Amino acid sequence: MSWNRIVTAIILSIGLSSTILTAAQRMSITEDELIVRGLLYDEYRAYENSYQVYKKLFDETGAKVYLFKEVSSSLMARKYIGESINRLKQWGSTHPDEIEVKRLLIPLYLTIRNVKEAKVEAEFLLEQSKEPIDLDLASNSFLYAGEFKRALKLLEKIYETMPRESVLLRMVEIMDDFTGERKKAIQLLETYRRMNIASNDVYVKLLLLYQKEKNVDGIIDTYKAMYALDNKEEYLAKIIDAYVYKRDMEGAIVFLEKNQPDSELLYQLYKLKKDFSKALTLVDTLYKKDKNAKWIAEKGVLIFENAKNKNDKKMIDDVLSHFEKAVKLGNDDSIYLNYYGYTLIDKEVDIKKGMQIIKDALVQQPNNTYYLDSLAWGYYKERKCDKAYKLIKRVVDEEGLEEPEIIEHWQAIKQCK
Repeated sequence: MSWNRIVTAIILSIGLSSTILTAAQRMSITEDELIVRGLLYDEYRAYENSYQVYKKLFDETGAKVYLFKEVSSSLMARKYIGESINRLKQWGSTHPDEIEVKRLLIPLYLTIRNVKEAKVEAEFLLEQSKEPIDLDLASNSFLYAGEFKRALKLLEKIYETMPRESVLLRMVEIMDDFTGERKKAIQLLETYRRMNIASNDVYVKLLLLYQKEKNVDGIIDTYKAMYALDNKEEYLAKIIDAYVYKRDMEGAIVFLEKNQPDSELLYQLYKLKKDFSKALTLVDTLYKKDKNAKWIAEKGVLIFENAKNKNDKKMIDDVLSHFEKAVKLGNDDSIYLNYYGYTLIDKEVDIKKGMQIIKDALVQQPNNTYYLDSLAWGYYKERKCDKAYKLIKRVVDEEGLEEPEIIEHWQAIKQCK
């Protein structure tokens, strides 16, 4: 039979183990053919079928390899567990020194939640072996039995000789959930990730433990390590979020200056910190990157905010020229229109033009109280006090009297009225 025909036959027969076994009994199938068939079933994860094949092989030959394969298939299929236990124990009674029997009985008992018998077999296994594989199997029995410290002790012995990540993560899980050793778990994970190439699972677990401990610095350091390995924007955002949560603006800025010195996020942090001189240096770089006219308008804002003398005529002309250029290049963002229009009004450069620009901004956001305040100030400058009062009253009713500029406008317009 060709390989393709064998594969096709196996695929078609999945789920029909009893039929196949009957056919095998009728036909004179050799041991080699049954072996091939069992291996193919394993490959296609048809474990119920492979169980039947290996069971037949063992019954016909008595070879232990087939018994162990039969039991393994039973475990993978999660079926015939009781029968497998009985057959394995019967064979083990005449082969008392066969350690593989204990190794297989433990997961069989745990599969059917017979923790008591699993513990008995674990104790026998530990008397016979100190191999990592056996310590691992025994630890599962104690873990299921709720003997967490004993399970952890066995895993620690394994980790001492075989410092594998999978073992470490199991230890950490027990420490976190059951033995109250979260800080020790963090130390183990930190040591491992600094000395080894750790998977993402280690970092995710570290983050979870630091969150439970409310350790923001630990969270930041972990995300920094993740960002160093993989420059994902999501890690960068998490780092900045954590700094903001700590209210450590300076820490966020220092990190970005080192890792993303030409980022828009750094620019926004400069503005939040009112470090307008650094923002001015960066804004030209940002404009060169994408030629977006908003950066020209932003520069106008920065020039004004950075000026010591807010009434310097040369400075005001420079600010207005940047806004004018940004508008000509197509930027009509209402935020910049409001800033532009208000400057024209407040500095009495061109009140009518400024009011028209504010009205253009209000087309985009008709209920924006900041824009309404600017328009009210324009009417005030034109001495149209009733119109000014009507608008500023609406602003005060909605925003209250907390911002200095609104207070100033409110007092002036009330006197005007």
